[in-house]
Amino acid sequence: MPEGDSPTVARRRVRLALRVAREQADLTQAQVAEEMEWSLSKVIRIENGDVSISPNDLKSLLSYLGIKDRTAVAALVADARIARTRQRQAWFQTPEFRENLTDATRKLVEYEHEASRIKSYAIYYVPGPLQTPDYAKALMTRFEEELTPDQISRRIEARRLRREALLSRAESGEVSIFVMVDESVLRRTIGGPTIFAAQLRELRELIAKGTITVRMVPFSLDAAVTNNASFDLLTLGEGEVLYRETGLGDEMLEDRDATDKHRARYARVWEEVADEATTLAFIDNQISVLENAG
Repeated sequence: MPEGDSPTVARRRVRLALRVAREQADLTQAQVAEEMEWSLSKVIRIENGDVSISPNDLKSLLSYLGIKDRTAVAALVADARIARTRQRQAWFQTPEFRENLTDATRKLVEYEHEASRIKSYAIYYVPGPLQTPDYAKALMTRFEEELTPDQISRRIEARRLRREALLSRAESGEVSIFVMVDESVLRRTIGGPTIFAAQLRELRELIAKGTITVRMVPFSLDAAVTNNASFDLLTLGEGEVLYRETGLGDEMLEDRDATDKHRARYARVWEEVADEATTLAFIDNQISVLENAG
């Protein structure tokens, strides 16, 4: 197993392998549950990735499903151990973050550690890992009526830690980050002119260094993607996952139909929107306007 594997990614490999093996064996989840003397809900939760399977249970299940190749079994058992034993070591799995971050957000952070490509689309604010601390704090204070002070504090800290980890991977070439933002994102002065100008300068620097690639969806373009919520499409070794966020909640989707549709729409609109040079010019103009206003 690669040294950097996360519990969520390891668990994903196990559950995908189990689902494929069950389907190839032409078995239902109910049949598996009956044979293994488990509840049906346990089988469903394992295949959904809601819980980890113990190495001993996994060995028995693999035998029943006809997976007997020693190398394949050893790899899956190693993944099962990673999923169960390393989960407590990551910062986002510590009690203070588990209590104040959503399940979908914690999965997103783990997948960010493994993704080779991330495509983000933002309709309201700069994506979390690209936010400066002041911008993140100003944004979070808008939710004081919905979030506790602890939740706000931990989410701000989580964005800082996500930023450090993800941008480090991007700068080393481990992950490619593509960001498509609605024009409103580059106009909405969250935190006031000074804080927002600093955020735009930071965004511009990341673009100039080649750490990220950014394109703007101008108001003049009637792009279908703007009907969606903000989302992140992450490419992993075994396929793609989709993190989607609205003003009322967030979710992690691993359904191939959903990821395929978002990827196709993203690719189509990416070619229609303002190119990076035009986007940079717009950002520079916004910075100038904000500095003059200050």
